[in-house]
Amino acid sequence: MSYLETLFSLQGRIAVVTGASRGIGRGIATGLLGAGASAVLTGTDPKRLEAAVAEFKGQGRNADGFVCDVSDRGQIDGLVEYVRRTYGRIDILVNNAGVAFGHPALEYPDDQWDRTIRVNLEAPFRLIRGFGAMMKQQGRGVIINVTSINAEVGFPDNPAYAASKGGLKMMTKALANDLGRHGIRVNALGPGYVHTDLNAGSWADPERRRIRAERSMLGRWGEPEDLAGLAIFLASDASSFVTGQDFYADGGWIAKGL
Repeated sequence: MSYLETLFSLQGRIAVVTGASRGIGRGIATGLLGAGASAVLTGTDPKRLEAAVAEFKGQGRNADGFVCDVSDRGQIDGLVEYVRRTYGRIDILVNNAGVAFGHPALEYPDDQWDRTIRVNLEAPFRLIRGFGAMMKQQGRGVIINVTSINAEVGFPDNPAYAASKGGLKMMTKALANDLGRHGIRVNALGPGYVHTDLNAGSWADPERRRIRAERSMLGRWGEPEDLAGLAIFLASDASSFVTGQDFYADGGWIAKGL
């Protein structure tokens, strides 16, 4: 294996990717598995998750699946215990699972505010607390929190999503400070507009699709696989001295300004 291959290799590493049966999570899982990692994919839809795992296994990848709704604290505990019992370690945690509910700010429903914060912000903390204890025992580990350009730019009619992603960005920095002494690196990966089910409404509207494509410096939407390379970099020894940072795969959206 060449120096470059060794630097980016994830061979022998155990990864957990939440919300990985579709969309960005699946794109990231594709990258980690392709770099040699064994990955536990989570999702809430058993059939969709089973299909994703079967497809990866059919490609010769070491994929596993665990049904988990990260809004449920008990299910988070169950996931941590499953990984501990089955693999005995964890090297990479990708907190990708997320929800978004758009409503005007002054009419925003309490239940959707609560669910957004629980899934997008509280769940990553609980997963980091559970898996971080395992990483501490190992003396190393990598945590990647999937944020959003909404962590930097305020979009209308979705205050809960912006608040949760902005909070996740700052929690990333705080936990990088807390966990660095244990050899654990924590970074944030922020997508721009990516063609996924979460953005299906915007994609289905030709005008909104065009405007958001043109807003990117590259003139297009992202695809889930566009996140794979950055995830491999952050998970691998290629970024061994990188922690507490924000990385955006947004086609230049933020840099372009207003």
